[in-house]
Amino acid sequence: MAATSKALTRREVVVQGASLALAAAFASIFSQSRAADLAVVDAAYAGSMSSMMEGPIKSTAARYLRLDIRGRAQGSDALANLIAAGSIRPDVFIPITPGPMLTVLRAGKSKIATPIARTEVVIVYSPKSRFAAQFAAASRGQEPWWNVLRRPGMRFGRTDPIADPQGRNIIFTMMLAARLYSVPNLVEKTLGPMVNQRQIFSEPTLLARLQAGQLDACSAYKIQPGPFELPYIGLPKQVNLSSDRVRQENPGLELTIAGKTYDPEPLIFYAAAMNDSRNPKGAAEFVEWLNGSEAQSIFRRYQYDPPDGAPALAA
Repeated sequence: MAATSKALTRREVVVQGASLALAAAFASIFSQSRAADLAVVDAAYAGSMSSMMEGPIKSTAARYLRLDIRGRAQGSDALANLIAAGSIRPDVFIPITPGPMLTVLRAGKSKIATPIARTEVVIVYSPKSRFAAQFAAASRGQEPWWNVLRRPGMRFGRTDPIADPQGRNIIFTMMLAARLYSVPNLVEKTLGPMVNQRQIFSEPTLLARLQAGQLDACSAYKIQPGPFELPYIGLPKQVNLSSDRVRQENPGLELTIAGKTYDPEPLIFYAAAMNDSRNPKGAAEFVEWLNGSEAQSIFRRYQYDPPDGAPALAA
């Protein structure tokens, strides 16, 4: 009797396992079928947006727009040059600062770009850093943040100023801080040469290196440290490039790198559908949605600030 009961239990386990396997197979087929129903939109976007675009924006667009957003994250300048040259052909382009978008618009790749969000420069630091206590004190206003960055042995990270606006923006921030705090050598003491290979890393890997303890601190936008659960220091408005009038407020402030001169630009994200999009309907729907209340509420939740009436860009 006990043997029969034991045998029945084994059969029940086998049947239950088979049922679970069959259910999993049907779920997989259903999931693949649902994915196949989504219209693909290829988006090229600023590397600083990776967590947002690959997370809540992608999942929400799939659920409500029936769009599969497939992304390419890179420095905005590099992406703009690739698009203008015809080397890549995304459906939608989302850079930060007006410059890269104007490159694409002037190349005839799109007609108009709308502002969807803005951000500001911050200094992110590693809790594993030997300077973590000093950075924490600076975040509370108990020590000058710029003074901590000048400590001997500081391992600071930033992106390439030739290929990425963020790489230039931290230089502008330090230039403005040097003026604000009357520290003439601040740029040289914190950043060294404008293109300093010891400090420069690709934008998608910068915070991962910081999180792993390979760096003490790095430049970032306010939107970036949250997904990595990293602490950061907010900077004064006079230096964080959050103002729409940053150029007008700082006449004569410019930066020349690799023979090209740049002015400071507001940290606004723009979105544009490309003229040669493979999915023009999906691209237009996605850009329109990014300007709508649903996407805007997602941006607010993840520390993106509203564009606050920033004008659209046209060729």
